[in-house]
Amino acid sequence: MEISNEEIRENAEKFLHYINKGLPEGMELEYDGFYKRGFFVTKKRYALIEDDTIIVKGLELVRRDWAPITKKTQQKVLTAILKDADPQKAAKIIRTIIDDIKNGNVKLEDLVIHTQLTKNPQEYSQMAPHVLAAKKSIERGRKVERGSIIRYIIVKGKEPISKRAEPIEDAKLSNYDPNYYIENQVLPAVGRIVESLGYTEQEILHNEKQSSLDAFF
Repeated sequence: MEISNEEIRENAEKFLHYINKGLPEGMELEYDGFYKRGFFVTKKRYALIEDDTIIVKGLELVRRDWAPITKKTQQKVLTAILKDADPQKAAKIIRTIIDDIKNGNVKLEDLVIHTQLTKNPQEYSQMAPHVLAAKKSIERGRKVERGSIIRYIIVKGKEPISKRAEPIEDAKLSNYDPNYYIENQVLPAVGRIVESLGYTEQEILHNEKQSSLDAFF
């Protein structure tokens, strides 16, 4: 018979009371929550599930400087692992999204990267992608200043990535760089998760070693 959350909390509090009686004065354990399943990339980067709610700390879901497609992919992967307990589903999700990026089956808004300017564009010494995108917008007659949110995508080309940052106002879906979004956005985000479970990026890309994730459960 499955134990209810109330019973779990009661048992946890009894256990904490027992432990705390033996701790030095000033030290005390506290009940944080009951998590059915959890995943730790590092000590400060992890995801937990509590009552069907996924709680994320230190991963790309809570960062603004990643494209929506990256955050959505990671959310789906974490759901497959933590809620569905299905590592094969997680791997399939990644491969499907990579194929969609390669084949142009994505929305332009899902590729947009948002970065805020902390100073005026001309004050930057390093030419990061959002800075160069901001300067392009200024050259094209738009007002850009400190505090502005720069929205851009990375387009195809042989120049460095920073020089291929195109303001969203001028971007076309047909010109985005699929390799950038696969190698610099999606794979780094989900790769940290699946590699910690014994999967490599190459195995994900080429549909190999599918049983390795099963050891997690």
